[in-house]
Amino acid sequence: MRILLQLTYNGANFQGFQIQNEGRTVQYELERILKRMHRDFVRIHPSSRTDKGVHALCQYVHFDTHLNLTADKWQHAFNSALPDDIYVTAVRQIPEDFHSRYHCIGKAYRYKIYQAPYRDVMKTGIETYYPHDLNLELMNEAAQAFLGTHDFTSFCSAKTEIENKERTIYSFQVDKTKDGYDFHVIGSGFLYNMVRIMVQHLMDIGQGKKNAADIPAIIAARDRTAAGKTAPAEGLYLEKIYLTVEELAQDIPPGTKIITKNNRKALTTDPGML
Repeated sequence: MRILLQLTYNGANFQGFQIQNEGRTVQYELERILKRMHRDFVRIHPSSRTDKGVHALCQYVHFDTHLNLTADKWQHAFNSALPDDIYVTAVRQIPEDFHSRYHCIGKAYRYKIYQAPYRDVMKTGIETYYPHDLNLELMNEAAQAFLGTHDFTSFCSAKTEIENKERTIYSFQVDKTKDGYDFHVIGSGFLYNMVRIMVQHLMDIGQGKKNAADIPAIIAARDRTAAGKTAPAEGLYLEKIYLTVEELAQDIPPGTKIITKNNRKALTTDPGML
C-alpha cells in the first residue's frame, strides 16, 4: 500500500530536505525510522526538496509499505521517534498511482523579514533581519511583473540542473506585518533559489536600488547575473502544496488559468478522501 505523510519542519539545523554526503537532512530522519520499522530500506518521495535552512509549514511525502497500520499508529510511530524540529501532522492511505511530486500542481512560499534597530537573536534561523526602509507600494507593483508563464533562468541559481526553466506565477503579494514584511508567492513550481532571488530583487526595488520597470527585460535576458543577489534561506517557508485544482483555485485570483501537464496530473478530489 502507499502512504502519504503531511509534515512540518524547522529547517534551521538541516542541510536541506534531500540526503547529503554529510549533515542532517529531513529525508534521512524519515527514512531512518522506516528502515527500523521494515528492517529494510524504504525510499520516500517528497513534493518538494527544500534547500538548506528553508522551513516547511506543509510538505508531503509518500512511500510504499507492506505494513498494515492505521493512520494514528503511523503518526505515532513517526512522531515518537522524530527529532523536535520535524512533526508529522497527518497520515493517509492513497492509491498506488498517486505520486506526491507529480500530482503537485502548485506551491505557495512565504518569505519573512523583520526590521528592528538591531538583530533579534531569538529570530535567528527563522526570519531574515533587514533593517533598511522599504517602499511597500513599489514592491507590490514590481511583483506583478513576475506573474504569468516565463523562463526564469535569470531568477534561479546558476547551479540549477533542470533544462526546462519555464514556470507560471499565479500571484505575488507583499504585506506589511507588525515588525516587517511578508512576501507571499504562489506558482506552478519553483526553481533552485528562485523565490529567494525574486524576493531579494523586490527588496532592492523597495530600497530604491533597482527599477521595477527593468524586470521584464531581466526575465527576457535569461541571464542569472542580471537579477542580483539571493536572499538568505532562513526567512523562507514552504507554506502550502496544492494537490487539487479546487484547492489552488481558492488561493489565486478568480479566473486565473491553472497550468497542468501530463506528468503533473492534478487530482480531482481531496487526497484526504481517497
